[in-house]
Amino acid sequence: MRQFPVIFIFKVILYIFVQFQLITGDDPYRYYNWVVTYGPISPLGTVQQGILINGQFPGPRIDCVTNDNIVINVINQLDEPFLITWNGIKQRKNSWQDGVLGTNCPITPNSNYTYNFQTKDQIGSFTYFPTVGMHRASGGFGVLNVYQRPAIPVPYPKPDGDFTLLVGDWYKAGHKTLRQILDSGSSLPFPDGLLINGVQSTSFNGDQGKTYLFRISNIGLETSINFRIQGHALKLVEVEGAHTLQNSYDSLDLHVGQSLAVLVTLNQPPKDYFIITSTRFTDQVLVATGVLHYSNSNTPASGPLPAGPAGQIDWSMDQARSLRWNLSANAARPNPQGTFHYGSIPRSRSLILANSAPLINVKQRFAVNGVSFVIPDTPLKLADNYNIANVFTWDSLSLTPSAGPAVLGTPVVRLNLHEFVEIVFQNTETKVQSWHLDGYDFWVVGYGSGAWTESQRSSYNLVDATSRHTVQVYPNGWSAILVSLDNQGMWNIRSSMWARQYLGHQFYFRVWTQQQSLSNEYTIPTNALLCGKATGVLH
Repeated sequence: MRQFPVIFIFKVILYIFVQFQLITGDDPYRYYNWVVTYGPISPLGTVQQGILINGQFPGPRIDCVTNDNIVINVINQLDEPFLITWNGIKQRKNSWQDGVLGTNCPITPNSNYTYNFQTKDQIGSFTYFPTVGMHRASGGFGVLNVYQRPAIPVPYPKPDGDFTLLVGDWYKAGHKTLRQILDSGSSLPFPDGLLINGVQSTSFNGDQGKTYLFRISNIGLETSINFRIQGHALKLVEVEGAHTLQNSYDSLDLHVGQSLAVLVTLNQPPKDYFIITSTRFTDQVLVATGVLHYSNSNTPASGPLPAGPAGQIDWSMDQARSLRWNLSANAARPNPQGTFHYGSIPRSRSLILANSAPLINVKQRFAVNGVSFVIPDTPLKLADNYNIANVFTWDSLSLTPSAGPAVLGTPVVRLNLHEFVEIVFQNTETKVQSWHLDGYDFWVVGYGSGAWTESQRSSYNLVDATSRHTVQVYPNGWSAILVSLDNQGMWNIRSSMWARQYLGHQFYFRVWTQQQSLSNEYTIPTNALLCGKATGVLH
């Protein structure tokens, strides 16, 4: 019998031990303590009241790794209730941590709540922002980047640096004034400006010949934007946690709530170059600029600002169709993205959701299939958990567009765990819409103009459509998605355009199964806040 050296046996045992630890060991914890206050900010040159986190506007950047456990103690020192949602984080089995008013009681003034969630099986560029009222219009938002585990490669060489840009429209009026405008029955005026990372102009430094990752998110309230860098190509590598085919673009459109990441190689003569963001599809074009500074440059950026795309809706739709899933690349898991053949899964049902802008009781509202959502005092998740009556209505939202006048309501649509659902968003208005689904990402399989019909399914991309959590719907057009309902809980589907969300452009799914198990959904946290009709309930 062959004799193995002791050192060889030791190495084998050590290797098995390390692999066992990787499989069974606890995922790391990251702890944060955030104090939310008001404070003076001047993003457009005049002082206004902002919402700060630990004195910062925008808020602190979170950098974490796939499967990290994130524990954030949020202390509310505002004069109003406050909540934060983690935009794009799926909250696997844990809608208790979603941070929207349908799942969580808000944090009352001079109190706290500790979020505890996991970036389970995710990687990519995400954001967070406040969800009560119009707080988002005053700040409280920031970056949440999820990096890959060391053993899981990404489909591009490690960049020489990593820059994050939060881009969005901005109002000089604070959130209370904007809320009063909406409560009075009026629409918001056009925004006053455009910001990059909370200012109108900023700079990013790099070395000639090196390649940098730029993560861009549209954190605004109302408008789509276009992003471009003077003289440099943008190689798209990620959209909201999905690795894409690495096509190069001169510029890229981002709609409200969306995020993406591009590689930029500093391969031009040493000087400074303009970074430009501008609003899309608006009569008045707002612009914010930054500077890409080569470290060996002595020449400031010069020349006219590169213009945005000459094309409008058709150009943007064609670009959206060009975004494709990288089938051979892995994401957060070691298996390639393309091993999940979403196009061959039978649909269990279809939902056709049409947005509208009705007047109800002589006030501007927004609606989905004729129902304008009213937020109750008791979160839907608590009402469902404790069987509290008269908070919401089951299945009162038609799953196809309905005729007749719009009404106020609080609908929850019941869906079954592990259903595979088609959702078509139909936009009959003249403005680009942006829809977001909490708890999931989905495959955007089609865009089109006019009214959607069943015959449009023949045009769906059933092979390499990009998965994401927020999808645009072009004016008088439609967008179609497929989603695998593998995450039990109460989930918000809403407009990312926050005034529309505030005035009713949203509702909730309850994804559920009778087989109750911790493998499907976690129980209510012991520190859950109680309010409304759930006040005083023991848990």
